[in-house]
Amino acid sequence: MKAIIVGGGIGGLTTALMLRARGIGCELFEQADTIRELGVGINTLPHAIRELAGLGLLQKLDDVAIRTDELYYLNRHGQEVWRESRGVNAGHDVPQFSIHRGRLQSVIHRAVEERLGPDAIHTGCRLGAFTQDEGGVSAYFFDRAGCHIKTVRGDILIGADGIHSRVRETLFPNEGPPCWNGLMLWRGARDWPAFLTGRSMIVAGGLHAKVVVYPIAEGSSPANRLTNWAVLVKVGDGNTPPPRREDWSRPGRREELMPHVARFSVPYVDVPSLISATSEFYEYPTCDRDPLPYWSSGRVTLLGDAAHPMYPVGSNGASQAILDARALADALARSEHPRQALIAYEQKRLPMTAEIVRSNRRGGPEGVIDAVEQLAPDGFTDIEKVLSYSQREAIVRGYASKAGFAALPGLAAVRA
Repeated sequence: MKAIIVGGGIGGLTTALMLRARGIGCELFEQADTIRELGVGINTLPHAIRELAGLGLLQKLDDVAIRTDELYYLNRHGQEVWRESRGVNAGHDVPQFSIHRGRLQSVIHRAVEERLGPDAIHTGCRLGAFTQDEGGVSAYFFDRAGCHIKTVRGDILIGADGIHSRVRETLFPNEGPPCWNGLMLWRGARDWPAFLTGRSMIVAGGLHAKVVVYPIAEGSSPANRLTNWAVLVKVGDGNTPPPRREDWSRPGRREELMPHVARFSVPYVDVPSLISATSEFYEYPTCDRDPLPYWSSGRVTLLGDAAHPMYPVGSNGASQAILDARALADALARSEHPRQALIAYEQKRLPMTAEIVRSNRRGGPEGVIDAVEQLAPDGFTDIEKVLSYSQREAIVRGYASKAGFAALPGLAAVRA
C-alpha cells in the first residue's frame, strides 16, 4: 500500500511516521519550498505525547521543550479561579509539553527524513487536483507559477493541508471560507525571568479578553525561560470576514495590541513588560469551520486542521492531529481494503473532534473564567460564593473528558 500525504505540518509528518511504523509506504507533498520552523508556542497534551513517545521521540522533545507541571486560571484582576497539576504531576505516564510549534514540527520532520529517507518529502508541490478509480488515486501537483510538475499514483490520499485545505475544498466545493468568531489572537515569545515553578502555565481574563503565558524552552540563563504569550480579544461580532486572512506567520501590529494589554493584572509575571519587550509577534483571527458530515470519500480522507480546524482553546489543535494520525494508521493496518480503513478512521475520530470544535466555541475549559467574570465582573472575596468548587470542576473536567485527556482521578485538582 502507498499513501499520498498532502501537507507537511505536524499532522502530515506524524502520519508519515505512523504509517512507516506499520510498514505502509507513503510520500509527503508540501506546497512551501521548505518545511520551516514557523509559529510560536503551543501545548501538546499527554494523550498526544504518548503517541509521539511510542514513535521514539520523547527524549528529543524533552531536549527542546518544557514539561508543564501546573495550570492556573485567573480572572482579569489576577484572582485565582482554578488551579491544577498537569502532565506527570497530574498522574499521567508522559508529560504535557509546552513547546515552540516549529521545534515540535522540526523534531517530527527530522525523524521522517531519517526513517523514510529525504526522497519521501517533496516541497514546492501544490496540489491542483486528484482523481480516483477502483485501483487507486492520482494526484496532480503544480509549482507556484502554476506549471504541472508531478503526477503521483497511490492507494489513498490524505489531506493534511490545513484550514485552507485544497483536498477539503474539492470534497466540499460549496463550503465557503472559514468562520471567524470576532476574536483576534496575538502571539509572541521572549527570553524572560521564570515565574512560579518555571514550568507553570497561566490563563487569565474573562469573556471578552484573555492572556495566556507559559515557558516553552530553557532561556539565556538558568533563571530565564523562553516565554510564550498570547492575547485573545473580542474585536468584532463575528458577522463579518476577518480584517486579514488567517496566516500563522503574519506580523502583528503593536498599536492594535497594546491598548488591550492594560485589561489584565497577572500577579506572577509582568505581562505588559513581557509583551513590550517582544520585538516580533504574530496575529491570527481565530477561525474554525463547522464539523463535516464525513471526511472520507472513496480513497480520499482528511486529517488535522483540514478535517476539524478549531479555535485555539484547551491546547488541542496539534494534539488532535497527532491522534488522527495514530487512528488512521491503525485502521489502515487492520483493514483488508483502504476504503474500509478510511471509514473506520472517520467513525472513530469525526464525532469526538466535532464535539471538541463545538466545545471550543463555548469556551472550552477556559469557560470557567468566563463564568466567574459573568457572575463577578469586579472580582470576588470568596470564589466559593461565586461558583462552587464542584461547578468549576464540572466545566474543566467535562472538557478534558471530551478531548480525551482527563487526568487520573484524585491527582489533578488543587483547591484555590
